[in-house]
Amino acid sequence: MDVKSRHHLRADAIDEITTALDEGLGVEMDADTFETIDFEDADWEVVLVDGAPLVLYVDEEPFLTVKGANEYPPERNVVTVDAGAISFVSDGADVMRPGITEADDSIAAGDLVVIEEETHGKALAVGRAKTDGSDMVGDSGKVVESIHHVGDELFEFAG
Repeated sequence: MDVKSRHHLRADAIDEITTALDEGLGVEMDADTFETIDFEDADWEVVLVDGAPLVLYVDEEPFLTVKGANEYPPERNVVTVDAGAISFVSDGADVMRPGITEADDSIAAGDLVVIEEETHGKALAVGRAKTDGSDMVGDSGKVVESIHHVGDELFEFAG
């Protein structure tokens, strides 16, 4: 991905991001610089936080990237998967009920979520919930649509 341009964010735009992450995920992001970047060859809307791609916009809503979730672990909107699901989720597969060991009960269908693995709590992907968190653990069905994952072009982008 080639960067076309970078722009420092205004204070009100930074406040919008930090407030959304605090309210939605319980993440307090303390940083010195916030820059938006436009790519020549990709549609990601990304914010560099202190030079690292830690925030992305999904349907105009600010949310953590996988790197952002690993640097600032969220307290809410987390879906935890077992070891058997790691390779699938890391390859960009949607999350299926049988792979989920735990999901935040406050998740509502349509919410953005961080998908992490149960052993070390590392973020593997970001997705959109297709059902409420209380209905995610079970035997069958797709419950989270993958948006961004470990190893995709955004994850590999260094900033």
